Amino acid sequence: MIDKLNIIKQRYDEVSDLIIQPDVIADQKRYVNLNKEYTNLRPIVEKRQQYLTLLANLEEAEEIISAAEDAEMVEMAKMQYDEAKSALPPLEEEIKFLLIPKDPEDAKDVVMEIRAGTGGDEASIFAGDLYRMYAKYCESKGWKTNVIDLNEGTAGGFKEIHFEVTGNNVYGTLKFEAGVHRVQRVPQTETQGRVHTSAATVMIIPEAEDFDVQIDPKDVRIDFFCSSGPGGQSVNTTYSAVRLTHIPTGLVAQCQDQKSQHKNKEKAFKVLRSRLYDLELAKRQEEDAAKRNSQVSSGDRSAKIRTYNYPQGRVTDHRIGLTLYDLQNIINGDIQRIIDELQLVENTEKLKEASESF
Repeated sequence: MIDKLNIIKQRYDEVSDLIIQPDVIADQKRYVNLNKEYTNLRPIVEKRQQYLTLLANLEEAEEIISAAEDAEMVEMAKMQYDEAKSALPPLEEEIKFLLIPKDPEDAKDVVMEIRAGTGGDEASIFAGDLYRMYAKYCESKGWKTNVIDLNEGTAGGFKEIHFEVTGNNVYGTLKFEAGVHRVQRVPQTETQGRVHTSAATVMIIPEAEDFDVQIDPKDVRIDFFCSSGPGGQSVNTTYSAVRLTHIPTGLVAQCQDQKSQHKNKEKAFKVLRSRLYDLELAKRQEEDAAKRNSQVSSGDRSAKIRTYNYPQGRVTDHRIGLTLYDLQNIINGDIQRIIDELQLVENTEKLKEASESF
């Protein structure tokens, strides 16, 4: 482990020097990547220093105890030895987790898409419930959310809603939410009191930087149309909403949340870049999942991942068999426990893979 930590310290020192070089600062892509690397390496370097200090304390205490000249000094050395000995195992575990290779996408902001699936009006209402759940969760994390585009359901909720989330380590936290979410409850429109099952699909797309994806303007068809829904006097009177169609892939991105056509176009291009980036990412994730046989990231975005059962007040995550009887708090945004469990499973899987090299 020491050898690996020393290599990381050497790289940390190299990156520290590089990020202040004028030629690196001028190269935006390289500068951003090196800054991310520096931020990721710093906690490991700090833990390395703690680890080396503990090892030095152990060695010093052993020398004093073996000399056995002063009883009081020996007693203090034994205390120092015991403290260092008990602090080493948990610190080693922390370091092992920090040494797990990080997903370079984890630090990115995301575009979230929630679409009503099977279940008609009830599916749209459920999509609205999921949006509010995530909006409250993001608020609790101090993240910002911003709606890009939406299509309201006829009985409430949304047929689909797209919004961006910006903050710290957003993709790394929310990526486990991608997949099909099911709800089992008596719909508002049900007169017989029967429980129905409806579904909504959640997509988590890491937001691509300009330099992540290059789009040829000739490959994009741009359409302008009137915004719909709430938004003031300019709605339905000016062609401020923008729809982009990427001809080679058929991907569509649109934005109508701003009154300015220019700003909507800018946002729509951001979404389109992210979708194109996500296409490549999905292929990589599928290959990785096939190699690792991962429980929590299967690569199959149509997989049913979670059920919200209202009659029993329970939420079940099917990937890890986790059931919590706390539906009301969870649907009100308290999803951190579920995310923690999913992250723990993924980190444990990665730790098993990496353990051979420690």
